[in-house]
Amino acid sequence: MGLLVDGKWVDQWYDTKTTGGAFKRTVAQFRSAVMADGSTPHAPESGRYHLYVSYACPWAHRTLIYRALKGLEDHITVSVVSPYMRSEGWTFDHDFPGVVADPLHGATRMHQVYTAADSAYTGRVTVPVLWDKKLNTIVSNESAEIIRMFDTEFNAITGGEFPVLAPSALMPQIDAVNERVYHEVNNGVYKAGFATSQDVYEQEVTKLFKALDWLEGILAEQRYLVGDQITEADWRLFTTLVRFDPVYVGHFKCNLKRIYDYPNLWNYMLELAQVPGVMATTHVDHIKTHYYGSHDTINPTFVVPMGPEYDLSAPHNRDRFA
Repeated sequence: MGLLVDGKWVDQWYDTKTTGGAFKRTVAQFRSAVMADGSTPHAPESGRYHLYVSYACPWAHRTLIYRALKGLEDHITVSVVSPYMRSEGWTFDHDFPGVVADPLHGATRMHQVYTAADSAYTGRVTVPVLWDKKLNTIVSNESAEIIRMFDTEFNAITGGEFPVLAPSALMPQIDAVNERVYHEVNNGVYKAGFATSQDVYEQEVTKLFKALDWLEGILAEQRYLVGDQITEADWRLFTTLVRFDPVYVGHFKCNLKRIYDYPNLWNYMLELAQVPGVMATTHVDHIKTHYYGSHDTINPTFVVPMGPEYDLSAPHNRDRFA
């Protein structure tokens, strides 16, 4: 894991010494948008955009789910990095099944894609990245914004036949749920797993499991997080839930409970996994290999555990709310 400094790659782990042992996530820097109203230079056009992802990364997984659910697979091309992320960061090494090479730049390292957009870029090299082939630059590397572009801005291309996942009438509730889920669950697992102080770790794990208890309570009363339809809030939570038992319980020491121990969260996760198109975006082999095989400060042997047994196609009970 590293970063670019003035366009030069530096192998440097997150600095937790200056933060008292706490992990602080950096803010995405490419923040333009594809807009159908012409307010940005990036117009929605079939074949114009390319998505760089990791199957292992929960943030990138969101964008793959939206690409599938919104009928964009024939309109937005994709590259997939290797699950191993070591001294060179994300790479396109082809020794792991499922890696898809970069057809635009012939990049072997993801940081080369960033410097193709900005030769003097300074910052972390993350996925997902949405690339504009016509303007030859990065549109965005912020997953929360990319999924909203996919949700609304390409409807003229796809015929508008796919449901909007963040409808305006539900936006206040979606945003409220997203805010807590992001800080205490999506990023909460990282704040616990990357903590280098016992006190910080315990504080973050406590907040994480309080949030999971809160979510379990919501799902005991209703089928989805903001009512009776699947929304953006559900998909933003799903990508953390599906990684929780295979990696966060062990690798990130988030082991007060498993998601399997929460009956409502577990069955809800299974239902979402079984939505048509989602299973094909979910690669547990990449997920486990990435976490256990990349973070030498946490798992210096890089040994990947065999378990847990994990069947996302198992029956669920969420139709009791129908």
